[in-house]
Amino acid sequence: MSSFKEKIDISRLPKHIAIIMDGNGRWAKERGYDRIFGHQNGVVSVREVTEAAAETGIGYLTLYAFSTENWGRPMEEVNALMELLIDTIEKETPTLNKNNVRLLAIGDLSRLPANAAKKLQSCIGQTSSNTGLSLVLALSYSSRWEIKDAICKIGFEMAKGNIKPEDVTDELVAANLTTRDIPDPDLLIRTSGETRISNFLLWQIAYTELYFTPSHWPDFRKENFFEAICDFQKRDRRFGKTN
Repeated sequence: MSSFKEKIDISRLPKHIAIIMDGNGRWAKERGYDRIFGHQNGVVSVREVTEAAAETGIGYLTLYAFSTENWGRPMEEVNALMELLIDTIEKETPTLNKNNVRLLAIGDLSRLPANAAKKLQSCIGQTSSNTGLSLVLALSYSSRWEIKDAICKIGFEMAKGNIKPEDVTDELVAANLTTRDIPDPDLLIRTSGETRISNFLLWQIAYTELYFTPSHWPDFRKENFFEAICDFQKRDRRFGKTN
């Protein structure tokens, strides 16, 4: 049986794929375990999809790992997630370097626990010279927070007289977002059957192709990722124009 990977047109790859990794808790509940068990198994999918993106030649892969709203979850789950983040980053850094993957992070990183922030910045530093896939972790991230933060930055410069109202363009707003050095996603994947965006990259996905799959994140593997790319390549992207 042929793989979806064999059907991918390498000449028309999406430059940037973003993923809302949903369904860890439901996957665990269906198996009689607590939510953290689902998060732990979701790490395997992160590893698989990162490898798949690197193998295929994708430039950027952004994973929605922890939203600003997630801080409102039970403290036990939040603490377990932070510990899992620290442990995973520490273990995976050598593999990222081996595969020429650069780690980046977006979001309100000032809210991360000190130990998690330290490990994250260490990994970012150790992989900064890698030239292959850029793996972007969205941590303590929400689009409304990001846009509000950009407005505050622009407003501050306007108050100082450095910017006039007529100077505010799409490009200026984009330059003040946490994704300022990252291209907008071509494809957004959401797992677990939910069909909403959940406050993720709202500015950046204006013309992004959306792909929803019923698979829970811990079940999402390379073949699922390749299938999403194949589906993307069937789309007619007009960006509001005509052919």
